[in-house]
Amino acid sequence: MTSKTKYRILEIIPGALIWLTFVLSIILSFIAPLWVIYFIILFDLYWLFKVVYYIINLVGSWKNYRRANAIDWQEKTAALPGREKIYHLIFLPTYREEAAIIRATLESIVRNNYPKDRMIIALSGEERGGKEEFLARAAGLEREFGQYFFKFLIIVHPKDLPDEIPGKGSNDVYAAALARQIIDELGIPYENIVVSTFDVDTRVSPQYFSYLTYKYLTVPNPTRCSYQPIAFFNNNIWQSPAMVRIAAFGTTFWLMMELMRPEYLFTFSSHSMSFKALVDVGYWQKNIVSEDSRIFLQCLARYNGDYRVEPMYVGVSMNTAAIDRYWQSLKNLYKQQRRWAWGVENFPYMVSEFSKRPLIPFWKKFVFIWKQLEGMYSWATAPLIIFILGRLPFFVASEATKKILIVQTAPFILEYLMAASMVGIFASAILSFFFLPPRAPSERGPKIILAMILQWLLLPVSLVIFGSLPAIDAQTRLMLGKYLGFWVTEKKKTKK
Repeated sequence: MTSKTKYRILEIIPGALIWLTFVLSIILSFIAPLWVIYFIILFDLYWLFKVVYYIINLVGSWKNYRRANAIDWQEKTAALPGREKIYHLIFLPTYREEAAIIRATLESIVRNNYPKDRMIIALSGEERGGKEEFLARAAGLEREFGQYFFKFLIIVHPKDLPDEIPGKGSNDVYAAALARQIIDELGIPYENIVVSTFDVDTRVSPQYFSYLTYKYLTVPNPTRCSYQPIAFFNNNIWQSPAMVRIAAFGTTFWLMMELMRPEYLFTFSSHSMSFKALVDVGYWQKNIVSEDSRIFLQCLARYNGDYRVEPMYVGVSMNTAAIDRYWQSLKNLYKQQRRWAWGVENFPYMVSEFSKRPLIPFWKKFVFIWKQLEGMYSWATAPLIIFILGRLPFFVASEATKKILIVQTAPFILEYLMAASMVGIFASAILSFFFLPPRAPSERGPKIILAMILQWLLLPVSLVIFGSLPAIDAQTRLMLGKYLGFWVTEKKKTKK
């Protein structure tokens, strides 16, 4: 069996598991409903444990966030030896975004309390998005912001380069190679450069680079480490539909929970790392969609397991999938969730790469593979099992089966388990208010606050339509070999 065939089999496994689950759930509901009822009770109990675990870690992460934002990180960084050697290289890939969106990102970087003369901005546009239009926007932004930074690079990523797909990863790779040439000319050691790759609508917190520098100068072996902030999707949260808001908060809360388990943490969306590590692994992969998490796995494999993610309890904020058209916003949300669910492409990569790395401890290989596979499986199956398929055996069971005590009491058991799980919704609803940005005058009043509370009643619907379905879509596409290209979330300027 060729390596290509083995890899293809690994691509089939995640999708095959979820469809096997659905098919067996339906068939066994008719021929062995009692077995399915036992399974549903155990599954709901398992889900309750996950909800409790989620709440504990979410609250812990929120406390860490509050503590971190109460510290003056620039003052702490100023006391560290070697701080004057550190440069920050910031990649801002863009595709047809209007100047106002990029300007808001640059303004947030300028407002940082870290010295801007130690920052290099790499604003990289796409030739396929209109070269002349991008260069005109970039020139105007350089005139406005260029004087603040050590370097302000304007880069055009050519279209149709070999061995790449259009997207953020290929854009960043091209920009990184050109930035490396300039860095070599300047003679800056790679280990003195911290790279941050952001979506172009990312607004960093005022202490982001001070906190990042402090981390880089104080953690053990900082070049063998990525740095993951909390990703907030709230730039335009007040103008977003309820379904979009729920999904945005859900993603943030999931990441906050993950930060509490750094030993098994992947990078996601905007993150930072050493330029030395980035060069060692040959930059991001330029022919995949999930380059933001793949770069961590590349480093983990390259350094035989000696690589980790360091949590950063400060935030970067981005736009939700909402635009000024309601149904298009929901369509954008589905595509965004499907793109994130396409991270399932990391499963065959991990299994394949880990098999070539005998120096990586077996337990580490197992945990990362299990975490990826179980996470993607639960994402696709759990809402449908809990809210839809879990009810089927009660409707199709025979009269004799319905007289069994466990069958008669099971609906009440499930009701109590789901009622207990509702505490997760309450915790999410309460914490969401701590992460809302200031409102414009037109967005104030009791009605919108009430809407922010009542929106959480839509969570079960959201988990199915914008949770299970895009995850099933992504894993089924991978199973069938219908590979997903990079879809750019449409971005609109937000109100102030």
